[in-house]
Amino acid sequence: MGVTAVIGLQWGDEGKGKVVDAFCQGADVAVRCQGGANAGHTVVVDGKRFILHLVPSGILTENVICLVGNGVVVDLEVLRGEIEEIGRAGLKTSGRLVLSTKAHVVLPIHKRVEAIQEQKRGDRKIGTTKRGIGPCYSDKCARVGIRVGDILEPSTLAEKIGSLCGTYRDLHNDQPVSSIDENLEHCLRHSDMVKEIAGDAGSLLRRSVSDGKEIILEGSQGFLLDVDHGTYPYVTSSSTGIHGLANGAGLAPTEIGRIVGVAKAYTTRVGAGPLPTLMEEPFQTEVRERGKEYGATTGRPRRCGWLDLSAIRYACALNGVTSLAVTKLDTLSGLEELKLCEGYDYGGNFVNAFAGDLHILKDCTPRYVAHPTWGEIGNLTDSKDLPVAASRYVERMLEAAACRLELISVGPSREQLIRVGR
Repeated sequence: MGVTAVIGLQWGDEGKGKVVDAFCQGADVAVRCQGGANAGHTVVVDGKRFILHLVPSGILTENVICLVGNGVVVDLEVLRGEIEEIGRAGLKTSGRLVLSTKAHVVLPIHKRVEAIQEQKRGDRKIGTTKRGIGPCYSDKCARVGIRVGDILEPSTLAEKIGSLCGTYRDLHNDQPVSSIDENLEHCLRHSDMVKEIAGDAGSLLRRSVSDGKEIILEGSQGFLLDVDHGTYPYVTSSSTGIHGLANGAGLAPTEIGRIVGVAKAYTTRVGAGPLPTLMEEPFQTEVRERGKEYGATTGRPRRCGWLDLSAIRYACALNGVTSLAVTKLDTLSGLEELKLCEGYDYGGNFVNAFAGDLHILKDCTPRYVAHPTWGEIGNLTDSKDLPVAASRYVERMLEAAACRLELISVGPSREQLIRVGR
């Protein structure tokens, strides 16, 4: 028994939701640690597709207690919608979902601010989801943000919202970006939900650790979008690696005994920013359609690239990954050609270390090695039955990750998962 952290090793969309769902079958507690409604974790259960933006994927498993940690920025309207959708599917959330009183609240003003900021960037747009995530985290760091606990104190809420709104007047020709009343009404409209589910999620989590419970920490986005270690400035506004998960859950890092890195068998990216291994056509379109590579949050088509082993190596090293979960291996089945990026040619030298520096990524040239293709694998349940070419492909990923293999996903449904063992 212990704490397992699940993190994405690429630019997000690795299939973390499905992996978390698999681990939750034997878990007691699941925790969303950071990020906000810009994340979309997809899980298919009995043919029904769930896309969860804020509620932990563990909610789809009966009796798992789900915590939304202090590191998450919460869109209350999205959260309410998810709770209602989960209820319509016949799943219980009452008594199973706890929202940290320390989590910050995404307000209407944050979404307006983000839209204005993106517009002002012109050709240098970051490609954000416009969900207000960045401005909310900015206000958190500037110590003017609104936390879930503030909604439970209505006597001081209007004053705090007024202070926050005032900080943005100069952004929009000295005019209010959003009124105090609009943001106050937004909070009060959802206060009944907040009163029902708000609590000290951190204390509950630490007590669960002391009691020997099985706990899953669910990361959002991917490590290459980490605000410190990703391809800055084309990153998200939170720490997406193991350090961010521990802090965002309210847990000592030493309590985390297993760190599972999730890597897709190829690479994808949504929004602006470099993708050095971008596939040429017709492979990019074919892989996008096969893998349904469209953003779970925005619906935007994802750019698709060949697998970058140097990126996997980098992410695993910085996060102390102990095991690997490989997803969407089936998407590559029957593809006419396969390539693996082993590193880059840069400045006349070969480098196999991933560089988050945009100047290097812009000028480097991926060095590829061809790899044999394989046939359909969606019905397999044992890794020993994988075609030799598919097994070797996974082995190359393990060599880069320098850890053991734990899971292989061979299709979208909950059952299409090969468990290799702990």
